[in-house]
Amino acid sequence: MVLRRFTLTLKVILSGVLLAACGGGGSGGGNGQAPTATLTAPANFADNLTGSVVLSANATDDVGVASVEFQVDGKQVASTSSGPPYLTSVNTANYAAGQHVVRARARDGAGNTSAWASATVRFGGSAGLPQGFTKDEAWISGLTSATAMAQAPDGRIFVAEQGGTIRIVKNNALLPTPFLQLGVDSTGERGVIGIALHPDFANNAFVFVHYTTGVAPIHNRISRFTVNGNNPDLVSVNSEVFIADLPALSTATNHNGGAIHFGTDGKLYVGVGDNANTALSQDLNSPLGKLLRFNIDGSIPGDNPICNTAGQQRCAIWAYGLRNPFTFAVQPVSGRIHINDVGQNTWEEVNLGAAGANYGWSASEGPDNIGAGVTPPIFTYKHSAAIPAGSGAGGFFTGFSIAGGAFYPSSGANAVFPAEFRGNYFFADFVSRFVGVLDLANGNAAYSFASLAGNPVDMLVGLDGALYVLTRSAITRISAP
Repeated sequence: MVLRRFTLTLKVILSGVLLAACGGGGSGGGNGQAPTATLTAPANFADNLTGSVVLSANATDDVGVASVEFQVDGKQVASTSSGPPYLTSVNTANYAAGQHVVRARARDGAGNTSAWASATVRFGGSAGLPQGFTKDEAWISGLTSATAMAQAPDGRIFVAEQGGTIRIVKNNALLPTPFLQLGVDSTGERGVIGIALHPDFANNAFVFVHYTTGVAPIHNRISRFTVNGNNPDLVSVNSEVFIADLPALSTATNHNGGAIHFGTDGKLYVGVGDNANTALSQDLNSPLGKLLRFNIDGSIPGDNPICNTAGQQRCAIWAYGLRNPFTFAVQPVSGRIHINDVGQNTWEEVNLGAAGANYGWSASEGPDNIGAGVTPPIFTYKHSAAIPAGSGAGGFFTGFSIAGGAFYPSSGANAVFPAEFRGNYFFADFVSRFVGVLDLANGNAAYSFASLAGNPVDMLVGLDGALYVLTRSAITRISAP
């Protein structure tokens, strides 16, 4: 009797072991081993792909592969259970010409998934947008040497022109009368170079402007102006309040930076170039080559990372080691900051803003020569193609002047782009005239999004969810109907 019970117990135990090994026994099957997947087509760095392109993968699992999922640019395009090899296809005409990332992963019957297998490729053709988007490059025309823009809660867009004028776009039209006319020095890269509206603009009507003074000593200044109480499309006369005066400029007329934005902490952040003096970027006694942080009255916040001594402008330094941060962007809600730093000979950079960070200029540029204590860029692209094309940092992206940046909202009334674009970062290049997307959820992979006729200098996501791209003479509106 004892022997019989022992035999029955052993059979039950062995049956359980075998059932688990075969993936049976409940929805999870007891199978904790993930499958593996290999992308077999297209090849990594495949170039000039056009028409219908086959995506294929092989997959293995100790029990059995249930399906293989394929993605292009973070969006599922197919899930197939037939194979191996597992196959699907995509039409390149549905994507903007340029860089894209193809991915594949396997799933077994227990729900385990493999790591993504991926390939960076370039689609050929002439498509200037993904399928389903529209682009109006003449939405607003008639601007002169535009540099920056900001949108008010009522929908109006304030546009800075380098020569000293602030214009307003209202009801889809550029108003003929300027909001503000400033006397500035606009030689080279000087002039009106940044604009921001106070977070409580609807109540206090404060407009902040970053510009180069027109009288000696020539320097860059941040001032606050107030909207006219009787006519909100005009400035209130004699309302200028000086927020900060930066040091006198050298004879060099470039590398002024320019962008100004309010962080989610209510502080004013200011991008400042090195004025073509590379040594100043690492000099913590100089505000040049830095991202500065002020209270709205121009005083120094007590929690700035370098120092907080009253009356010492060097204490406004929030991050340093920058060459020419002409544009940067703040992500709503999270407060994440991306700093676009224009490169010199080789690389363009997107840097993740961090209090006290040193981005390495001038000892480092892009991924090169990253020394101890230097924060490397999260994305960088080169001025010339790698050999083979696509194989270097940035993949197939090449350009000469990163300019413009905007975070697309993850949710909310203006999150109208398809899900794969939400929460991502849009960036542009002034010389190569493209707009790209940085996929924050997929390792900062970069995809081509749009080509432009004009030279982009700034971007914003409108209250209507469209992407607005400011060029030197116009505003392009990109929408997803």
